[in-house]
Amino acid sequence: MTPEFHRPLSLDRIGTLGLDMTVVAKPAECAALAIRMNLPAVLALSCAFHLTRESRDKVLARGVLHATITQTCVVSLETFDALIEEVFQVRFVPSGEESEDIDPDSDDEIPFEGNFIDLGEAAAEQLGLALDPYPRMPGSEMPEIAEDPEPHPFAALRRLN
Repeated sequence: MTPEFHRPLSLDRIGTLGLDMTVVAKPAECAALAIRMNLPAVLALSCAFHLTRESRDKVLARGVLHATITQTCVVSLETFDALIEEVFQVRFVPSGEESEDIDPDSDDEIPFEGNFIDLGEAAAEQLGLALDPYPRMPGSEMPEIAEDPEPHPFAALRRLN
């Protein structure tokens, strides 16, 4: 199945000095990504990559993601727009050659098949990782919790001890 934001790149295009590429999502791709990410909207998404070959079939990708999204505030349930800027580094590795290392500080690895990597899907994955799981609209505050004015029905039993 082709991802919502598909930007395949042949490994043959990455020379000895590396390659700089920028991918930009079209409006229909942004709408599809919003559904995938469970967001009210993805208004804009672009990602600039610097790609370097680490070996014949492994690629280091350094990137800067820029996105404008609409989120729902967990406090007020109102929607609001948010800007995301994320600097990241990932490795593209042939499928089946992913590292067994579970170190959370090591680079994420993105498996690929054949001679093509997908920069659009890599950008979409980074967007998903950059999303705040509990977004709050600027200025929103948690409501005060009022003390229960009525005593608990078993409060009298507590006093008998």
